[in-house]
Amino acid sequence: MASNPRLTVRALRARAVEAPMEPPVETSGGTVDVAPLVLIDLETEEGVTGRSYLFCYTPLALEPVRQLVLSLEGLIEDNAAAPLEIQRKLQRTFLLLRPQGFTGMAMAGIDMAAWDALAKACDMPLVEFLGGEARPIPAYGSLRTMGRDSARQEARELAELGFGTFKVKIGRTEMEADLEVVRAIREVVGEDVKLAVDYNQFLSVTEAVERVRVLGERDLYWIEEPTRADDFSGHARIRREAKTPICIGESWWGTGDMAKSLEAGASDHCMPDVMRIGGVSGWLNAAALAEATGLPLSSHTFPEISAHLLAVSPTGHLLEYLDVASPILKEPLKIEDGRAIIPSRSGIGLEWDEDAVSQFLVR
Repeated sequence: MASNPRLTVRALRARAVEAPMEPPVETSGGTVDVAPLVLIDLETEEGVTGRSYLFCYTPLALEPVRQLVLSLEGLIEDNAAAPLEIQRKLQRTFLLLRPQGFTGMAMAGIDMAAWDALAKACDMPLVEFLGGEARPIPAYGSLRTMGRDSARQEARELAELGFGTFKVKIGRTEMEADLEVVRAIREVVGEDVKLAVDYNQFLSVTEAVERVRVLGERDLYWIEEPTRADDFSGHARIRREAKTPICIGESWWGTGDMAKSLEAGASDHCMPDVMRIGGVSGWLNAAALAEATGLPLSSHTFPEISAHLLAVSPTGHLLEYLDVASPILKEPLKIEDGRAIIPSRSGIGLEWDEDAVSQFLVR
């Protein structure tokens, strides 16, 4: 283990895997039945390897994202493994193309791996390297299923892990189907727990205004992404009509999007996605914006690294427990009494299960 945190990038490795997703994630826009992941290893001259992964949502994106990550090796090879300097260099590279979509994903993956390497070089968990303290992080159980009976069963299983907050995806053609799944979950977890719903951008603004008025009588914790994610003024209009808090943020590409959303007054809660917001570097900027506006900040997927980041976020609120990477990890994130337990291992704590990676490897 290096005693000096100054590291030099030697190589980038990127592998594509399709990990099993059981049960599949159902959304109003379709079903995700496999977890397409790009596994990144940032190797340094000092022998420290930083790790991260990217969740591509569809297998169609796997190879393009993997190739894009690999193509950036020449830009950072022999450079210091300094995340902010790497970010600045890659931002300049993609200035005209814009660092979002596949480019934003690749940049964020490299950023997360570089932070992981630096924390490992200091033999510290990422949370401590960032100046925080490891502590159990309050989390909520994010259901994968939308059907009444399947959601009821999944809620029962999540309740056994100690969760006191749940989220279910809704967005059926008929409003009654949304209400039916809410009632089904309440039958299992009770009326006293917190229950949020996620429309995954399913509604028009007009439809959303109509539905949030009805849902306002159901004592929900928040309503997530009721309309198109980049329609900040539309979300602000919905928010004005809603009795229930509105939550958005997983689709922000960088803090520029976040700043526009905050300026529009689009939500009561925010939930950046560490991959889309710009990795660890982007998250720290997002946490500062959330603090300045007093907005509760929760996470979207990526629970392993999000636990570290929420612990150093001034308005850190809830971790979304939606686990997609555990089939290829030696030690998945642990949940105890509804809280995420940050591992004592150095860095993020990601260790690939190479036997599983070989089994699910695509390229």
